[in-house]
Amino acid sequence: MDDLRPLIEDALEKACQFGDGCPPRLGLAIRYAVLAPGKRLRPAMVLMAAEACGGQFADAMGAAVAIEMIHAYSLVHDDLPAMDDDDLRRGRPTVHVEFDEPTAILVGDALQAEAFAQLCSNSISRNIAPAKTAEAVHVLARAAGAAHLVGGQFDDLAAEQPPKPAENGLPNDPTLRTLTHLESIHRRKTGALFSASLELGAIFAGAIPKSRLALSNYASDLGLAFQVVDDMLDWTSNNETLGKRVGKDAAKGKLTYPGLMGIDGARAKAQQLVQSAREHVAVFGESAWRLTRLADFVLQRTH
Repeated sequence: MDDLRPLIEDALEKACQFGDGCPPRLGLAIRYAVLAPGKRLRPAMVLMAAEACGGQFADAMGAAVAIEMIHAYSLVHDDLPAMDDDDLRRGRPTVHVEFDEPTAILVGDALQAEAFAQLCSNSISRNIAPAKTAEAVHVLARAAGAAHLVGGQFDDLAAEQPPKPAENGLPNDPTLRTLTHLESIHRRKTGALFSASLELGAIFAGAIPKSRLALSNYASDLGLAFQVVDDMLDWTSNNETLGKRVGKDAAKGKLTYPGLMGIDGARAKAQQLVQSAREHVAVFGESAWRLTRLADFVLQRTH
């Protein structure tokens, strides 16, 4: 992914220039959220999918920027005291700590809207067919909405122990603390943007249905593997390496893979998912080399 990073960083930098209408402090906070050091997995996946399907990076770059903005917004809101209450992200104070809570909320609001503006403006400048752009907008909106990203976060919060009182949330339902429910949460909370990233790249490359199905299956397994590893790192890593507070999930009684399966069981689960993901993209032959390397990275990552 190293050769894709400069392209992505340059596009994000340009996308975070908002002009005179944006209050300076809000613009600064948005840049702080978007341009923070990160892996840029999701925008890279957009470009990887476009490449695997024979498309051009430039046609898919607006979608790459858009998916990273949606991801950044979700992190800003997830970190708020009312949700995950995190004060450290990517080795730096979270947005609500560095600025304040109202600013953090508005940063997320702005990024949601700006993501779609960036996607559409790139399509206009590249003279991309309106039908492709409309489909891409639908894919991104669906992935970020109530049935996927937001719904997954809602259920993730609801599954914490001790449970919220019944009048304010869900009662202590034992079906909310099962492997099946955990996978449902993360196929939405994490997997939705993974799937959307690859689907967006495929759309702008004009991919055939067979290719899109292979990418969808790859994304489903890889997104789940990413979350399994993420849960493991919360148990085994440290604040400095991970760039955020470790041990919080267990302390809050959060539903996690190591908590349900143990570290060894979670590791085996991640290995199985990554192998399955690699098999899905074998249909692309040599053009899938970035996607297979990405699968290996997800399994081996330390942060």
